[in-house]
Amino acid sequence: MGTNIVTSTDNTGRFNLTVELGKYELHVVASAYVHKNIQVDLAKNQNPELTVQLDKSALEIIDVSATPFHSSNIESALPITVLHGESLRMRQANTLGDTLNKEVGVHSSFHGGVASTPIIRGLDGPRVLITQNGLDAGDASRVGPDHAVSTETSTSERIEVLRGPATLFYGSGAIGGVVNIVNESIPKSTETSGEWLTEYNSNNEQTLASGSFTSGTGNIAVHADGFYRDSENYQIPEKDGVDEVANSAAESSGFTLGTSYLLDNGFVGLSYQNLEQEYGIPGHSHGDEDIEVSADLTQNRFQLLSELSFDNNVIKSLNTKIGYTDYRHTEVELGLVGTTFDNESIEARVELLHQDFLDWRGGLSLHYKQSDFTAVGEEAFTPPSETNSLGLAWIEERHFGDFLVQLGARIERTEVTAAKVRLPELELVKSAHDDHGADDDAGHDSHDHGAHETQGYTRNFNVEHVFTPISLSAGLVWDFIDGYNVGLSLSHSERAPSAAELLSFGPHIGTGSYEVGALFALHDDHGEAAHFGLTDHDIVMETANNIDLSLRKFKGDFGFIFNVFYNQIDDYYYEQATGFSAGDGHDHSGHGHGGEVEEAHTLPLYTFTAQDVSLYGFEAQLVWQVTDEFTWRVQGDVLRARLDEGGELPRTPPARIATELSYQGESISADLFVSHYFEQTHTAELETSTDSYVMVDANVNYHFSLGQHDLAVYLKAINLTDEYAQVHTSFLKDLTPLAGRSVALGLRGSF
Repeated sequence: MGTNIVTSTDNTGRFNLTVELGKYELHVVASAYVHKNIQVDLAKNQNPELTVQLDKSALEIIDVSATPFHSSNIESALPITVLHGESLRMRQANTLGDTLNKEVGVHSSFHGGVASTPIIRGLDGPRVLITQNGLDAGDASRVGPDHAVSTETSTSERIEVLRGPATLFYGSGAIGGVVNIVNESIPKSTETSGEWLTEYNSNNEQTLASGSFTSGTGNIAVHADGFYRDSENYQIPEKDGVDEVANSAAESSGFTLGTSYLLDNGFVGLSYQNLEQEYGIPGHSHGDEDIEVSADLTQNRFQLLSELSFDNNVIKSLNTKIGYTDYRHTEVELGLVGTTFDNESIEARVELLHQDFLDWRGGLSLHYKQSDFTAVGEEAFTPPSETNSLGLAWIEERHFGDFLVQLGARIERTEVTAAKVRLPELELVKSAHDDHGADDDAGHDSHDHGAHETQGYTRNFNVEHVFTPISLSAGLVWDFIDGYNVGLSLSHSERAPSAAELLSFGPHIGTGSYEVGALFALHDDHGEAAHFGLTDHDIVMETANNIDLSLRKFKGDFGFIFNVFYNQIDDYYYEQATGFSAGDGHDHSGHGHGGEVEEAHTLPLYTFTAQDVSLYGFEAQLVWQVTDEFTWRVQGDVLRARLDEGGELPRTPPARIATELSYQGESISADLFVSHYFEQTHTAELETSTDSYVMVDANVNYHFSLGQHDLAVYLKAINLTDEYAQVHTSFLKDLTPLAGRSVALGLRGSF
């Protein structure tokens, strides 16, 4: 620990470490066993032989890189899930949210299979930070669910999910959790290794190819990876004569080049990543006419990572992460560019960890982030804005016998500025949805006679808001019995509202809605024309107070993890249905009506509103290693998300339970996963319920060797029973149900 000295045992279990005399902490890891930390004090003239015995574990215990301390997922007061190895490859989907939606406490915003972000315990958007090797993805996925996450899972080593506030490490944008995608873009070893796969999916005729390679010589390590994915519209179980989701095809490709210089006390490395993606945006229509809308995404990303350890009385290690991202996302309608989103971001984080002081280990983190976001076009629903933040965090932890105490604090300054923000003149009418109780996320336009958007603006002004979020955290892990522990996490987190939550004012093409930010207020005098003006309420921060309690059994053939949590968030910003509709701003002359001008088209109107909410729930995982080959898992989660003044938050994930039976033989592995999603009747005003459904997935792998290559042929089946299922968390749940039965055949290899 605290050095870069790593070794592996030989096939008899023996190992050698060559170090100077002194005190050391060894961290010993083996698959399917409990990790072990051992204190070693090497004195002069001592023959330092050491015998280590590990205990078996039915749970997957994995070291986590998403925190500054070297620890595993069961040594943290904050619940952490890690998806890696064969499990990651078998659950890999087109989008990040769909890849993670089987993890406990994690759902997907499912946007027609082309875009989706993870939802952690009912929180998503700007509250869930998506990072790559610890740095913000730098895309526009937190602005709207129709914007794809600009990371690729097929070339990733693992995905780490921190459930609950992680603001101490990542800033106020992580008030709901963090998803950290880990890859070897900046290598830490010159050992030659590689991985590749090819796959074909029957449902959407998807072809996928990806590969990665790491090698080096002397002190120079190099890495390269790349992928290509192409798919057609996906098929659904036939209903009302529809068996395909139109405009859901996608094509994407990307590559990464990285290198690092290895030192005796660490490494310094640099990487470049390019991503190109073109995908349809399903669910966009005007009346009975489907409008073909697509997104063209390009991202260039540079990262510099460095980890250095020191042998002095003060500084233990210095970790540096710097990233620059240039992101562009263009939405094209009927062959014409409608809106272009640009996000140029710079981020830097420096962690300075001190030598153990009175048995406390920890240090300081200085974190800077700048985002320059612009949206240009007729459907630019948010104006150009710049967000700057600077944060200072302090974290410490110490063992007191069987107790591990974790403490931390962070203060941050966040500034949101925008020039020439416009308050449009907007005529509103009562939406047909309001009269008939239709779903607030129906995803298509209504046709109210006389509703239109007047050309012109009542005001044009500049915006500058400065916030000072403060976060505090205390955690306790108690190993109260051998093989059992309890984790308790208490946190106070504050979050500045995002530019989109404050400044939005316009039609959002992907979600079929008209969005208005919290800076504006709807005036409805019930008899006079409804209109918007500037709000007379103070713009405040979200304030979350969270308690998380975990009980874990991690030793032996049977293990479990139970989590219960309560999260009180004051001034929670969310999109509230108003019952009004607003003009979509389109000129639809000649489209679909023989050249005649269409009636005015409108979209359901949502306003970002700050209200106090309570989110609480329960998560469970039970694992039984039945034999050396068979493992049985049962898991489930349930969440309630309520407004303190009464009512439910929209798009709250339903309760679910799942069971999984796995087989691992010498050459064959197989897995059967059955999940039941319960009916969601806890709905917001103007929101419809969603029926229950059962999903059955399975895969089988045949492993064999060819020279130095380890190969596997695999067959992966999803939705075996061809169940018709609507995702309640989706804005387009009525228009884009889950894909029907699909079978994927693939070949992967490693060396």
